Amino acid sequence: MVLYTTPFPSSFLSFLHSLSWALIFPCYWLGDRLLSSFLPTTYEKRQRSDDPCYFQALCIIITTPIYLALLVSSLPFAFIGFLVWSPIQAARRPYIYSHVQEKSHATEAKLLAEWRATGSGKSFCFGTANVCLLPDSMARFNNLFNTQARAKEIGRRIRNGASRPQIKIYIDSPTNTSLSAASFSSLVSPQGGDTSHRAVNVGMKRTTSMEYKGENSGENSSEEGRDGRNGGDTADGEDSPCIIRIGGEDSGHISDTETDAISGHVNVACLAEIEPDFQKSPIANHKNKDADGGSLDSCTASRESLVKVRVADGTADQSSINNKLLYKTSIIKKATARKKKHTDDILDHEISAFFPANLDFLCLQEVFDKRSAKKLKEQLHYYFEYVLYDVGVYSCHGCCGFKFLNSGLLFASRYPILDATYHCYPNGRGIDALAAKGALFVKVQVGTTPQDQRIVGYISCTHLHALAGDAMTRCEQLDMLQEWVSEFRKSTSSSSAANPEELVAFDVICGDLNFDNCSSEDKLEQQHSLFTHYKDPCRLSPGEEKPWAIGTLLDPEGLYDEEVCTPDNLQKVLENEEGRKEYLVYPTSKNHCPNQKGRKVPLKGGGRRVDYLLYTEEGLNMEWKVDVEEYSFITQLAGLTDHVPVAMRLTVSTGDEES
Repeated sequence: MVLYTTPFPSSFLSFLHSLSWALIFPCYWLGDRLLSSFLPTTYEKRQRSDDPCYFQALCIIITTPIYLALLVSSLPFAFIGFLVWSPIQAARRPYIYSHVQEKSHATEAKLLAEWRATGSGKSFCFGTANVCLLPDSMARFNNLFNTQARAKEIGRRIRNGASRPQIKIYIDSPTNTSLSAASFSSLVSPQGGDTSHRAVNVGMKRTTSMEYKGENSGENSSEEGRDGRNGGDTADGEDSPCIIRIGGEDSGHISDTETDAISGHVNVACLAEIEPDFQKSPIANHKNKDADGGSLDSCTASRESLVKVRVADGTADQSSINNKLLYKTSIIKKATARKKKHTDDILDHEISAFFPANLDFLCLQEVFDKRSAKKLKEQLHYYFEYVLYDVGVYSCHGCCGFKFLNSGLLFASRYPILDATYHCYPNGRGIDALAAKGALFVKVQVGTTPQDQRIVGYISCTHLHALAGDAMTRCEQLDMLQEWVSEFRKSTSSSSAANPEELVAFDVICGDLNFDNCSSEDKLEQQHSLFTHYKDPCRLSPGEEKPWAIGTLLDPEGLYDEEVCTPDNLQKVLENEEGRKEYLVYPTSKNHCPNQKGRKVPLKGGGRRVDYLLYTEEGLNMEWKVDVEEYSFITQLAGLTDHVPVAMRLTVSTGDEES
């Protein structure tokens, strides 16, 4: 299959499309700005009430007649443009494939060769997020604004989180030689002149916020071009490790409460030149505070980035601490003493302030705005070499009625994309029918065997119907999703004698399914056959979640509260059961108060989890085994979207030391 790098098959059609959109865009932009003037967010309302010199009302009075007059005058041109734009959409391709040519060949060879060196297998990390990049007037219904700036900041945060340098931790402990003695999640280092010993909480499965500030970080922080190059250069965690050494006489017997202190030191020497990327957010409501700087750009000792642990006798030397590194750590008590309800739940799970280091695949939903999609793609390209964006159809394009917006899907990968296809759901209803919601199916190559057989993986990214009460519509879409996945795998498989049969390492479905596993209104979707073929790591059974699973849908009214407007603050809130009740949307019930704040009635589950990462073992190589190693709920996009991204790391075990 040919991957489409341009939206139209000929330059003439591309020219007509550009010309027609140039006639439509002024009307589109003016209408968007006019509606936005009358839809203030809660942040703007607070500005208006806090600042007596805030002239928003006066600005609206002055600009509204101007916008309205310009809008009316642009309508004839928009109409002419629409007459040209609409018919040529029938020839439009369903996605645009973008890749960084100067990096892709070297990176491709390196990544594909990794499989040979791993011996018994390899792990792959998947992430999914609904980023709500709608036209500004539509995003304001979700209490979000400034879509263009948000798109750029979302891309920066994702790549900064995923491209963190890999951490090597060495534990010196004469009393405990078990790997489980250190959870490698939360480290504290003396700051400034403080020479007292700090606690090292080793019981938490959470990602610590540690801010790296190199010698030149200040002077480089405003250089966007250099920022981008650095972001691309540090994409491989293996090439830029940090070494952390923990020493202590009794480090193996540390209490996991906040108040337990130990005689331990943390010696850190960062060997990498980490991206000095500490620009303040371009969005007015995302101000960097001193306590939150590490949330965006950090050298982080996260659980997923560890590569080596060595236990030996000896104590660290306090004088060897590298004072060039400053750490900001949020210590949260973890109830490790609480017994697991289900003892077979052995996967590592956490609420993380960062996207996982070495994120391999990213699926995004609601990237509807085309200008935002390009800005987001440019930021992601600093880390991901391969991107599929502008996915979907427009106008009247076969599947059903008129489509004003595309599917909103975006896929980014570190591994080469071999094939891709898109299908539009034909049964959209109401306002959802204006968007070409559907499913994007991608085949990637993740390795090569010593016998030169390709090792591939399949990833499906989708966004289902959103309107409440339309369970049948979503179930029909799940039926189509299963059918399309099967068709895509059959049509792209290779089993000829000239081309040896490919080995399938994984088959994953990512996306916003717009139903949860707790609400009584979603029982039909919960019992769908999809969950008999694909496994949900957070799910025990229809209607019952695992104890550690939390909701991924935030209450839009609280997005700008100080408690949740930064990654670290949102992380702390989500780790607290009472805090979650204030800021997550919970399953609906007749007994629940409609007001999100100050709710006193008991709530079911940990919130509405509508963002899913599913995997299957069906159709994979029979001799291989697929297990979930880690599952994360990520707060790094706090204040930028009303969803909590999730990530999952799958381990593909071959059991063959020579494979």
